[in-house]
Amino acid sequence: MSAFMEFLTKLQPFSLNATRIAVGFAYWTHGGQKLFAWFGREEPVQLLSRFGAAGIIEFFGGLMIIFGLFTRPVAFIVSGQMAVTYWWMHVARSGELWHWANRGETPAVYAVIFLLLATYGGGQFSVDGMIARRRGSR
Repeated sequence: MSAFMEFLTKLQPFSLNATRIAVGFAYWTHGGQKLFAWFGREEPVQLLSRFGAAGIIEFFGGLMIIFGLFTRPVAFIVSGQMAVTYWWMHVARSGELWHWANRGETPAVYAVIFLLLATYGGGQFSVDGMIARRRGSR
């Protein structure tokens, strides 16, 4: 293996955690917009609506992803939410399958990244990683 490949391999734990935190933060802001009218939204959505339910999942799921708490099941759930969003809000509304035609690139990318986090977990620098280390040291 080349020195460059070894260097990249050593960066895997950091890149996994940086991805988890950055994507979790971006996702969390969408929940903040919906629930609390943060980040430029004029008013919050109705809590007992599909957008309110999405806001709850995005806000609390995003926080859990940021901290890496129950990362795998939470990431699986939010990946599913983003897949539903893609099909329900982008494909069904536009009648177009492809993301460049239906403006659904963001939920499609979120769905895949969260599916990746569901398979890899929260990483070393997460609450999940801290719990795993504590259990292993007993």
